[in-house]
Amino acid sequence: MTAGEYRAAIDRGLVVLVGVERDDGPEDVTYIARKILELRVFPSEDGSKEFDRNVCDIGGSLLVVSQFTLAADCRKGRRPAFDAAAPPDVARPLYESVVARLRDAGVAVATGVFQAMMHISLVNDGPVTMLLDSKKIF
Repeated sequence: MTAGEYRAAIDRGLVVLVGVERDDGPEDVTYIARKILELRVFPSEDGSKEFDRNVCDIGGSLLVVSQFTLAADCRKGRRPAFDAAAPPDVARPLYESVVARLRDAGVAVATGVFQAMMHISLVNDGPVTMLLDSKKIF
């Protein structure tokens, strides 16, 4: 991919930033993919319920982008520490597994480029941004 090259776009759906941490594994992929697919964050067809349908129900798409900076620890000092982030050789297959699971469910999935500097634009239709963390299940 060259600088300035246009990669992907979706219409109605979700932008999913995936941060893989050192202790993540296949069980985390299963949990996160299922949550992304089943999370009811879209309104009902008649508008009576704000959070009633999931991305599959609306025929939506997903833009899935690897984002190691989600693993940043900003508790100390002025610079984030990325010690919890998985190294690329561990993170890439887990990220690709999330993408594969989502595609296997029949959802249209566009992706960013792993380990690339990207410019991402989105229109947030409503004040909804959610953090899904497979380690905070209970």
